[in-house]
Amino acid sequence: FEEKLELLRFIVKNKPKGMSLIASGHTADDIKTQQIQAAAIAQEGIDAYVFISNRFAAEGEDDRTFLRNAKLVADSIAGFPLGIYECPFPYKRLLSPQVLTSLLDIGDFQFLKDTSCSVEQMQAKLVAMKGTKFKLFNANSATFLESLLIGAHGFSGVMANFHPELYQALYKVFRTDMDKAQRIQDVIGCLSLVENQIYPTNAKYYLGTMERLGFGYHTRSKDPKDFTRNRQLEIEQLWALTQNWKNRENMKHL
Repeated sequence: FEEKLELLRFIVKNKPKGMSLIASGHTADDIKTQQIQAAAIAQEGIDAYVFISNRFAAEGEDDRTFLRNAKLVADSIAGFPLGIYECPFPYKRLLSPQVLTSLLDIGDFQFLKDTSCSVEQMQAKLVAMKGTKFKLFNANSATFLESLLIGAHGFSGVMANFHPELYQALYKVFRTDMDKAQRIQDVIGCLSLVENQIYPTNAKYYLGTMERLGFGYHTRSKDPKDFTRNRQLEIEQLWALTQNWKNRENMKHL
């Protein structure tokens, strides 16, 4: 946990002026530790704290348990802007519209990272969120445009660690140029298949090597030996395809 705080302090110190900063670190199993760690992170100059949905109840436990524990932890940082992420690890706990409505009675929830990959489920959640500060951000690339058309507020997914500029471009034009928005969607949906390769190693390779940000691709969660040369080539070709497509669409400035 101290390592997380050290990293957060570095980011707070070095982030561009005017940039909002949302942090999490919500990984502890027991509620007391979650309370202590949430309070510590909230004091570091961030703008909102994001909970992980599977931390409030074990797989198989009901929504009452989830909401009871969510309130206990939210009360430890009462009044602080909050978000929640339907993280798929160690198990995915998707939130129903009813649970989302109940969360609004617990704390100042403003952000949902939705991982349902279902336009129908997102639609139901958006109905429940209507008229509140709660905003839905889709983590799934293939459904991104569809989700925007039904009222989603943006993207928050793995592929933003590869080419976020494409998602920015789609968001900018989906209300005014549907043909271009669909062309961008066709590309990002297809390219998102790389999520199934070796993430986050491949994202670090894309940014550090191909975008020349100057860092390596070692991670703690994956063995770098598994990132074989053929997989590196896939990422190099992904980068080249992204650049060529941006040039063709006159998006060089992105």
